[in-house]
Amino acid sequence: MSDPEPLPTVERLRWQCRRGMLELDLALGAYLETRYAGLDETGKRAFIELLALDDPTLNAWLLGNSTPADRDTASLMGAVRAAARTSA
Repeated sequence: MSDPEPLPTVERLRWQCRRGMLELDLALGAYLETRYAGLDETGKRAFIELLALDDPTLNAWLLGNSTPADRDTASLMGAVRAAARTSA
């Protein structure tokens, strides 16, 4: 079994948080700056996977227009929304 892929740097993640929609920029950036450092490796990898999703899906989840089918992803999106509210 091979070692997992190394985690990207926070600087690289900042660039990945920059999206085509200002709301996503602000929410994802707030989560990165306020919560990411305190996550365990599993949580960090979950956030990295979230960043790989397309903007329309993330925006719908952020606005509550739809909900991720996976409970862990839904919980993560709740934390992203909470981070955005507290940083606003």
